[in-house]
Amino acid sequence: MQMQPAARLSMRQVLACGAAVVTLSMGIRHGFGLWLQPITQAQGWTRETFAFALAIQNLAWGFFGIFAGMLADRFGAFRVLVVGALLYALGLAGMALSPNALLFSLTAGVLIGAAQAGTTYAVVYGVIGRQIDGARRSWAMGVAAAAGSFGQFLMVPVEGFLISGVGWQRALLALAGAVLLVMPLAFGLREPGFAGGEPPRREQTIGQALREAFKYPSFQLLMAGYFVCGFQVVFIGVHMPSYLKDKGLSPQVASYALALIGLFNVFGTYLAGSLGQKLARRKILAFIYFARAIAIAVFLWAPLSPLSVYVFAAVMGLLWLSTVPPTNATVAQIFGVAHLSMLGGFVFFSHQIGSFMGVWLGGLLYDRTGSYDIVWYIAIALGLFAAVVNLPVREAPILRRPVPQAA
Repeated sequence: MQMQPAARLSMRQVLACGAAVVTLSMGIRHGFGLWLQPITQAQGWTRETFAFALAIQNLAWGFFGIFAGMLADRFGAFRVLVVGALLYALGLAGMALSPNALLFSLTAGVLIGAAQAGTTYAVVYGVIGRQIDGARRSWAMGVAAAAGSFGQFLMVPVEGFLISGVGWQRALLALAGAVLLVMPLAFGLREPGFAGGEPPRREQTIGQALREAFKYPSFQLLMAGYFVCGFQVVFIGVHMPSYLKDKGLSPQVASYALALIGLFNVFGTYLAGSLGQKLARRKILAFIYFARAIAIAVFLWAPLSPLSVYVFAAVMGLLWLSTVPPTNATVAQIFGVAHLSMLGGFVFFSHQIGSFMGVWLGGLLYDRTGSYDIVWYIAIALGLFAAVVNLPVREAPILRRPVPQAA
């Protein structure tokens, strides 16, 4: 009797629902830097206090992302997305209502970080990896990443408008209601292979998959590069609005700059995903990191004006999340898709350690020195480092694995 192929979701459905989920979850988080000054001024906190909470958020996102990935690989993405949406709404409400720094760190930090783990790339990319053929997988991941960038372009101006129109607290409560839209969208990502909570049969256990990955040098190199990605983008996303305001530019310049990053990254991530079907992804990644280092250096050394900010934002936008499709597609190509959400979660944890360092050092060194200059130069040096470490990555799939022995 001939085996019937496992049923699959349509590619259009996966991309439409996955892109909408990422648009909401990533769009909201990209605007958090707009709350730095309103919240610290209203609460009488230092920038380090706010930055530390967001640093915890990024670290929690990376840590819980590992387990969200395991659960999504085991039970499917639907349940993880629903729980993540609820946590996101609770975290945003708590961020608005926290009376002290500790509760702010627990809600804006731990709760929202855990929520992002269950509503962003690792979980959505797991569905893409399982439901879309390898011939179009990198392209599809580029589409989903582009959606996250479009969310930044769409949501950051909305968040700025809400803060100025209804105040920072009500703005957060409005976003808490909006993020619940992830729940109905999750129905479009219910995978038929996970009926009754039973995962598809796999040739590896979780432990075997982890041992294989962490012994593989290319996996370690991808993690090292992704650390740099997190450091750069979160430092810039959170601290650039305050950096520009310190330099005498209006808050609108920062809002438009963040929106431009999102707009141009729609094209950058889509292009990176598409090129990943044709070119060596290690070379794409090395180019992205090197170009970031050059862009930051030119931005710092050129005379600062609204025009120079917008040009920098456009260039960085092309490079912003364009590392995401080639990195995750490379992991899928090397190790397969059975444990993709979990392995993607580990790689992303490295990204989030970098995010923690970028956002926290930005606040810490600003409070110590009154300037962001040191962190900008660290970002340049790390970009050059990441360009170098991605070049030796081997993208060939692992075809032979030890056959499990019968007990």
